[in-house]
Amino acid sequence: MQDLFHNFSSIIVFLHVLSAIIWVGGMIAIRFAVHYSMQEIEEPKIKLGRTLESLRRFFNMVIPSIILLLLTAIIMIIALGFKGTPLYSFVIAKEIVWTIMTIIFVIIFIKRKQAQKAFDEGNLAIAKEKLQPIANFLIPTNIILGLIAIFLGITLRGL
Repeated sequence: MQDLFHNFSSIIVFLHVLSAIIWVGGMIAIRFAVHYSMQEIEEPKIKLGRTLESLRRFFNMVIPSIILLLLTAIIMIIALGFKGTPLYSFVIAKEIVWTIMTIIFVIIFIKRKQAQKAFDEGNLAIAKEKLQPIANFLIPTNIILGLIAIFLGITLRGL
């Protein structure tokens, strides 16, 4: 692992940071740009359809980013020898935050899938009900957690 990181450290760190940018930055864009622009659509079926499609496309980018984030984190934790050092508590805190974010993402994924099923069956009220917590609570929570994780990562690189 140390040889892998030594030979490709710039690429590994770049992929790690890029994955975090895609995930956290994507959530910020979805919540504060796409969500509000969707509110301008008056026809409920079109609004729900566009929202579901936006989330589906977002997931297509985020799922590989989450996997890449995990893989690069494992490589860096092992290669940089954080275990047994005072910095290890920062590493653990950061990984706990990313784990919570991943659990929330899975909940978002399931709720979107349930909303899509209701939408496909013509039940717009249920589809809207399933999407509501995503915009109101789940994505904002993950944005805050993501910013905390990014801060912890910057702190680790700076120490």
